[in-house]
Amino acid sequence: MKYLSILCLASLLFAAGCSRRPAGNAPLMPGAKGTQIIEVSGGKQITSVGSDLPQPVVVQVNGADGNGVAKALVLFRGEGAQFTPQQALTDSSGQVTVNVQLGAEPRGYQIVAETMKPDGGMAIVTLREVALGYQQKLGREVNDKYCIRCHDSESTPERVSNFDNLSPAPHAFADGVFLNNLSDADLLAITTRGGVAQAKSAAMPPFGGTLTDKQIKAVVAYMRAIADPPYTRPGVKYGK
Repeated sequence: MKYLSILCLASLLFAAGCSRRPAGNAPLMPGAKGTQIIEVSGGKQITSVGSDLPQPVVVQVNGADGNGVAKALVLFRGEGAQFTPQQALTDSSGQVTVNVQLGAEPRGYQIVAETMKPDGGMAIVTLREVALGYQQKLGREVNDKYCIRCHDSESTPERVSNFDNLSPAPHAFADGVFLNNLSDADLLAITTRGGVAQAKSAAMPPFGGTLTDKQIKAVVAYMRAIADPPYTRPGVKYGK
């Protein structure tokens, strides 16, 4: 009888231990709340599909006085992305650092960081990151060799931009406001044969004799991947 009682007690203790939530998975409790959340660094990065961003994303929670708020809870979300950690409390400076892995689809990814405000609402900051597949990476290589000097206004030690010398100025490849209105056929034709894009950009030389069809299609795929706002193919609607 004594042995049976000991066995029952051991079983109860074991069951209680199994049902207890592991400490590492316990929900974090905020010690303070801020009124806004801002990006410190890490937005507009480009990586390969299924890979981590080259640099972590850093956000900061501020109070009404504009100073960082410690121990505020920050949650991260984004369709197709994974976060380490997915939730965290801000440090003494009001900041949180998170590593982000993008999904297997070559496209732009919207990353959202949010924190609760004292009034119960949510303060939100949105970042955009890009994952490139094989075709898009080929397009990026072609862009870096042939296109970027005219389509990027920033000069570097390796190249001097022609952007400011052209009128009207060419559109940046990430200019989704304009380029999203052009079809793939339009972009392929402009790149292949040259000419003016709807009289809103400087006439560009034809690249059909310089680039292969594969390279030109890759450039268009790269434009679509980095477009801001994101490009959605006509007739395609994404829903949940």
